[in-house]
Order: sequence, then structure tokens, then C-alpha cells
Amino acid sequence: MEFLKRELKDYKVLLRSVPSMVTAIFILSVVCMNLLANKELYNSKYLCLDCGLALSWVSFLCMDCICKRFGAKASIKISILALSVNVITVLIFKLLTMTPGHWAAYYSASDPATAELINDGLNATFGGAWYVVLGSATAMLVSSIVNSISNVVIGRIADNGSYRGFATRSFISTAIGQFVDNLVFSSLVSHVFFGWTWPQVLLCAFTNMLLELLAEAIFSPIGYKVSKDWESDGVGEGYLNTL
Repeated sequence: MEFLKRELKDYKVLLRSVPSMVTAIFILSVVCMNLLANKELYNSKYLCLDCGLALSWVSFLCMDCICKRFGAKASIKISILALSVNVITVLIFKLLTMTPGHWAAYYSASDPATAELINDGLNATFGGAWYVVLGSATAMLVSSIVNSISNVVIGRIADNGSYRGFATRSFISTAIGQFVDNLVFSSLVSHVFFGWTWPQVLLCAFTNMLLELLAEAIFSPIGYKVSKDWESDGVGEGYLNTL
């Protein structure tokens, strides 16, 4: 009980210290990328991309900013918060898809049979499969821990306060974290439930990591600017003084 009380108090201070906009963007990116992951972007024998790829880099960039200013523990805790909100959102969606009502697209169908198929498809998309939700949650938890710890460790070695230092710690930790995220999800879900071979799992994890890393590299100057502004403005001093 004492441990839980300490952690709850720490969470309260952390959430008051990390700018709310960053926390909101972090949570929104996690919820949206898991929803968009239901839509296929590209598919071939050895490569499969989903639309969640368009937003997955956002959460990692947020983690990099938080790690730079607040440390790995804070980044992991915000990640767990985002993961918890995502699971709650999925549960709410699941319950609502079990209601007898119809989606708006139902009424635009050309015939009743097509309307039912559209309604069932939307219910399946927003309701989600339990193994996809579980696999995604596990992958995010593991990858956020790996990304946050590696970011801080590399930062202690290579970060001298310049953009180059920020980019070094961000790019390397993101590459490791994204590969782990894709590998865990593909191993638990794609390999077990979709019949992917191990070469497909490894190739997909690697190629997705490269694309996500490219997106983060493009927007990393924004992350660097944000983290430097936090430092110069003294953002988060309340939390940092408790460490």
C-alpha cells in the first residue's frame, strides 16, 4: 500500500509537470494509431504496412522529449497512462458496438444486405479483436520501456545539449524501440493468428522500423525545440526536484 501511495503521488506531480498538450498528443496518437492499424496500407508476400504507421512515430517523439527533460521513469509512466487510456477506449468501443443501433454508413447503402455487411464491418473494426488489443498493448509496454531506457543511456554518453546530441539519442533509441514494438506485435499476433513466417515477421519489423524512423527524423527538430524550450522555461521543476 505504501508503494502504491508513493507511485500515485509521483503520478500526480508528473502529470502536473509534463505539459498537458504533449500528454494529450501522446495519448491521442496511441489511440488513433491502434484504430488506424485496422486498415491495410500495403501488402505483399514479405511486407505488410498498416495505416497506424502514419502516427506511430508521434508517440516515440513524445517519449524522446519527455526522456530528455524528465528521464526514463517519467516517459515510461506517461506511456503506461496512454496505454491504459487506449485499453479503456477499446473496451468502451467494444461495448457500444454490441448495441443494436446502426452506423451512419448503414443508411447510405444501396440495399439492406449491403447495409448489414457495412454495419457488421464497422462494428468489427471499432470493437477490435482481443488478441490484437492484447498484442498491441504488450508491444507498446515493452517498446516504451526499451526506448526510454536506451534513450537516457545513450543521452548520458552522446548528448551535449546540441541538436546532434538529441538526434543521436532519439534516432538510436527509436530504431531499437520501434523494432522491438513491431517484432513483439508481429510475433504475438501476425505469426500466431495470421500465419506469418518468421522471415516475414523479421522483415516486417525491420522495414516498419525504417519507415517510422524516417518520419521521426523529419520531425525531430520540433522535438528538440520543444525540449530546449522546456529547459529554458524551467518546465517540470516540481517533478525534477522530487527525484
